Amino acid sequence: MSENNVKTVSRKKFLVWGATFLSAIGFIKILKPFEKKKPETRKFLTQDGQLVEVDTKHVLSNSSKIYTSDVKDWIKK
Repeated sequence: MSENNVKTVSRKKFLVWGATFLSAIGFIKILKPFEKKKPETRKFLTQDGQLVEVDTKHVLSNSSKIYTSDVKDWIKK
């Protein structure tokens, strides 16, 4: 009879530790979005030759391809 009690105690411990582990994983996943994220920046060269970093949320992305002829039109001599 004592062997049966030992097995149930180990099963109970296993189930308790398993439930604790799973709840800890869920708790970590809930808190992960609240971590402070480093803002993503892009580097751009200004017209006067300075290198500046701009947040990506301020950059418009129209996803259109730029052709060489367009770039030649933009260059001021």
